[in-house]
Amino acid sequence: MTIFPPDPDFEALRLELARLRAARGWSYDELAARSGLARRTLIEIEQGRTIGTLKTWHALAHALSTPLDELFGALCHGHEPPTSGGG
Repeated sequence: MTIFPPDPDFEALRLELARLRAARGWSYDELAARSGLARRTLIEIEQGRTIGTLKTWHALAHALSTPLDELFGALCHGHEPPTSGGG
């Protein structure tokens, strides 16, 4: 029997990005300048039109001075995140 993990909550991830950007008082232009990403990319991620790549999220985490694991923790919104140790 195969046990599949719960679906990631991409909505929570995009909302976390919007929250972090707003908490700093940054516009899309400011975050684009700090991350090296296109303003359009940021808008599309925050509006849920695209999810972005791992490279994109890595750049965002650095720009926001937020550990990537904390940022991606939003993906487990609504379910328990995986624990270490495995089985």
